[in-house]
Amino acid sequence: MLRFAGFELDLDRAELRTADGAALKLRPKTFALLHLFATNANRLLTKQELMTSIWPNVHVGDDSLFQCIREIRGALGDKNRQIVKSVSGRGYLFETEVVSDIKDGAAVSPVATVPPEKLPDPSASAPAHAPRMRWLNRVQRPFFAAVVVICFAIGIAFAAPVLMRRLTTPEILTIAVLPVETRAPDMATATMAADVTDRLTDGLSKIGNLRVLARKGGTGVALASVTSSTKPDFIVRGELHRGDGKWEVQARLIESRTDQVRWAGNYSVPASGISQQLQQSRLTGGIGNPLAQQLNALTHARLNRPESKIIVEQAAAFINRTNRERFADAENMLRKAHADKPDDVDISAALSAHLMRGVAMVWYPSSENDAIEQRAKALLTDAVKKEPNYIPVLQAYCRLLQTINEFPEALVACENALRFNPWDGLAMFQIGMAQQRLGRLDDSLATFERADAVDSPQVSRWTWLLGAGVTLVFMEQYERALPWLQRSLAITPASGRTDMIMAAALEALGRHEEARQHMAAGLRLRPNSTGKNVVLPRKNQSPRYNARSDQIVALMVKAGLPADAE
Repeated sequence: MLRFAGFELDLDRAELRTADGAALKLRPKTFALLHLFATNANRLLTKQELMTSIWPNVHVGDDSLFQCIREIRGALGDKNRQIVKSVSGRGYLFETEVVSDIKDGAAVSPVATVPPEKLPDPSASAPAHAPRMRWLNRVQRPFFAAVVVICFAIGIAFAAPVLMRRLTTPEILTIAVLPVETRAPDMATATMAADVTDRLTDGLSKIGNLRVLARKGGTGVALASVTSSTKPDFIVRGELHRGDGKWEVQARLIESRTDQVRWAGNYSVPASGISQQLQQSRLTGGIGNPLAQQLNALTHARLNRPESKIIVEQAAAFINRTNRERFADAENMLRKAHADKPDDVDISAALSAHLMRGVAMVWYPSSENDAIEQRAKALLTDAVKKEPNYIPVLQAYCRLLQTINEFPEALVACENALRFNPWDGLAMFQIGMAQQRLGRLDDSLATFERADAVDSPQVSRWTWLLGAGVTLVFMEQYERALPWLQRSLAITPASGRTDMIMAAALEALGRHEEARQHMAAGLRLRPNSTGKNVVLPRKNQSPRYNARSDQIVALMVKAGLPADAE
């Protein structure tokens, strides 16, 4: 029993109790984190220590830790954060006196942490007893020696591919980011280049399997100037230009050993019409997103099997003009490929996405949907276990969990995807949708705005614009919602959902004729939509979200959406 601040932490019963004996319910991970805090009271614990202790050998996002800390503060009534203190940039401090109460009352003593070097050696064992070893005679010893050699050889045989894989594609790459160069001598260009350099360096440093070296000082640092002790695997060089009413940044990824350019890209933003901060953020995201993907691909070069890529692309081509027959052909192709190569995570991800597309298009009997969703989830769960740092798998898992309404798990999975590409706007969109459907509308709007600031990948831009518009409609801020929805509609007019949510906003503002026009456009794209089927599946959604969803559907019905199928 641990006692602190008027509470009891009962380790045997895994319970937190108040002074009057009332039990406070905590999730297992939250209880484990509180136990860790209590046994390390008044000692600063870094975020990495906490993550490693509570989620050993599992990659989770910061949101999981923050959620547990929020729950602990709520249970302890620590609104002012006087017990669980955040130490900026360093970690957390559990600042209170903790005493250990042995069950029979024999002793009560302060809890003290034990330094690692004082812990007993788990490998130490009791002295061997010679009489028990008499059976190991001279005849048997060679036999057991041979067994050991054989086991060792088998171990080497299994380990060799893994060792070779790690030797050829290291888990951690070292990247040197050189200052973005400029040709124009003006201060505005130099300031913009310096800011893009800093933002790119900061973003790359957040990636879990990268070690980033920032090259300060003048531009054009020669590769030879990097000492042998710090020589990176790759160099990132960039140039910034201003002209024709736009800023344009060009970047290259150079392999240090061979001077080979492994990736090159460019991105531009308007030089006017948006804030300087937005210009800097989008320039960085425009090159940071493909750069992060390329770096991730380099660390997973062994997965880039040409035959797998061909199968995935062929399956996608089959359903570009989707009908049931082409969809079935693509599914058969992917199922056969997965049966032949069950360890190929790219094929697993493609098959999982294909199954979920079939559910969304209502091409499976509704009675089979739950089983199909679980099959899709099992494919990706297994793929993540095999390749926990591989962006395509992490993105697919993030998207799947949000689609099947497993929102807390989706938040963790999507934050994990951002650990390897902090400029992935589509992962931010999935996070925003999960937050929205959990009723966390302020958080959701902030996430969509964050995705808009990054604005990458551009092909997905309409999604977070729509997400922001929908969130503002849910918040009854209809005027603010319209520009977001209009921007989304200008990019992708073929969704139908955008027109329908815009119709609801216009109806609420009393602009009835415009509302009817947008609803008619939405129904042309989704002709079988009704007030019954237009909403997202309600499973695990918050009551707040469901209540507002019903009100928005009522606005859509007023704008011309059929209340039910005729």
